[in-house]
Amino acid sequence: MRTPTHDSDFSRTVDQLADSSSPYEPEVGSMPRNDLTQADLDNVNKTGTTTIGITTEDGVVIATDMRASLGGRFVSNKNVQKVEQIHPTGALTLVGSVGGAQSFISTLRAEVNLYESRRGEDMSIEALANLAGNFARGGPFFAIHPILGGVDDEGSHVFSIDPAGGVMEDDYTVTGSGMQLAYGHLEQSYEDDLSNDEATTIAARSIKSAAERDTGSGNGVFLCEITDEGVDIHGHHDFDEVV
Repeated sequence: MRTPTHDSDFSRTVDQLADSSSPYEPEVGSMPRNDLTQADLDNVNKTGTTTIGITTEDGVVIATDMRASLGGRFVSNKNVQKVEQIHPTGALTLVGSVGGAQSFISTLRAEVNLYESRRGEDMSIEALANLAGNFARGGPFFAIHPILGGVDDEGSHVFSIDPAGGVMEDDYTVTGSGMQLAYGHLEQSYEDDLSNDEATTIAARSIKSAAERDTGSGNGVFLCEITDEGVDIHGHHDFDEVV
């Protein structure tokens, strides 16, 4: 074997790697981090929130209230859209820290677009849910607990994504500060084989029930209807329009 010439490219590379215990391991990036304290987090905009996802015979219905608050004590916005389309036939709710949830939604939407561009097909909703769980578990998206709903070749799906990255699928689910109040109405009204129209009424009534007592929820309802043809989102400040 030839001895590397002094000051050759090879010898310089050897010198650069001499202090590394594992010079051939791949370089791994890191997730962005912040230096926020708990006191800082107590003063950020939070949605408080009640969000609901229901599977139906036609697809999925998602409902959310419209209120954002500062630390749950002051209403900072009365017209927050807490459900966003992130997939051709899928949507995610915005729950918890507004900044964390908005960043989470933008990241997932970008991943869905990249997947479609690279593979020429849409990501399945189950794969998207698992990806969301991985991001929630390992990323900087603090204080979020969204619902992911969507339709794919396997049918209708509703997943809750907890702050630690847990992914749970169910026929219907509720997250947010008003979840106990909303569940009370939803448990009594839910039936198998609901249509989207029937589920929309039940979801809106459940949001209204939560808004009556939960200080973090209120000011109207956003309704999202998902079918295999796409996503339709519309807001109503007056509950009487939809219940």
